[in-house]
Amino acid sequence: VQLQASGGGLVQVGDSLRLSCAASGRTLSSYTMAWFRQAPGKEREFVAFINWSGSFSTYTDSVKGRFTISRDNAKNTVYLQMISLKPEDTAVYYCAAGRISGGDSVTMGALYNYWGLGTLVTVSS
Repeated sequence: VQLQASGGGLVQVGDSLRLSCAASGRTLSSYTMAWFRQAPGKEREFVAFINWSGSFSTYTDSVKGRFTISRDNAKNTVYLQMISLKPEDTAVYYCAAGRISGGDSVTMGALYNYWGLGTLVTVSS
């Protein structure tokens, strides 16, 4: 499956942004999905996960209450709605697809089979 992330940009502190991850080649409903991010000079980190149906999601602590992951399997697209953005949210955001049932495994990037090219989010103060 090919993944294409989009929606990044330059925003101000407190602004909102919605990232999209469009899949092609295979139906997205076959995969659990996640967003990761990598800030300049830092390691890639887990941001959010959503299961096959969209009935379960989980987030890293720093984005809880501000970010929402969702999916539209009919459109083969996963979203990351981000509100109240902070400078520390500045990073390249990547979407990933895998077949991960849950638990701590959802945070492990190595377990995901497919990755999209990232989209840059810059939050300016």
